[in-house]
Amino acid sequence: MNAVVLIIIAVTCIISYMGFNNTSLFEKYKFNVGAITGRKEYIRLISSAFLHADFMHLFFNMLSLYFFQGVVIYFFGNIGFLIIYFGSMILGNLFSLLIYKKQPWYSAIGASGAVSGIIFASIAMAPNEISVNFLPGWIFGTLYFGYSVYMMLNPKQWDNLGHSAHLGGAFFGLVYSIVLHPQLAISNLYFLGVMSLPLIYLSYQIFIRKKIG
Repeated sequence: MNAVVLIIIAVTCIISYMGFNNTSLFEKYKFNVGAITGRKEYIRLISSAFLHADFMHLFFNMLSLYFFQGVVIYFFGNIGFLIIYFGSMILGNLFSLLIYKKQPWYSAIGASGAVSGIIFASIAMAPNEISVNFLPGWIFGTLYFGYSVYMMLNPKQWDNLGHSAHLGGAFFGLVYSIVLHPQLAISNLYFLGVMSLPLIYLSYQIFIRKKIG
């Protein structure tokens, strides 16, 4: 595995584990609308991506990152990977901030936005070269976003995951890919379109029906 990716996964696992056992750390660095807008704690836009709800949440995000990072490293290099990862992370959380700006109590954690950007960028470059549990990468991506959209539109009291960050993160990863490799991304438009369906539906619910926020 690439050293840069390995470091990100290792740091995320270590900080997440610390958060599992340290409530004050978890509360101080999780994404929280009131803390960001009221107390200007912008570090939460980044730090929240290194916290996870439990081992399964952490495992799923890091496993998804592991499967899709190779294509991104191949086409964009280490610097490009970092730009996509952190750009998607920040834009995803900014999008969450926009959606929930009237709900200062809203909180979330997880690397979902960053991972979404990596997934979209890799599918834009090589939709059929990736296999996750015997599923083509673009099908896995569709299921990944479909689940997130379902959970966001049907929130559970126990769910503290940053599902809304998927949309902003995916948008960043897609745009970055198109800008750097427009012909290749456009040639895979069908796969990107299918994978975008859950997010398009989410956008409809947010901006047209005003169901969230």
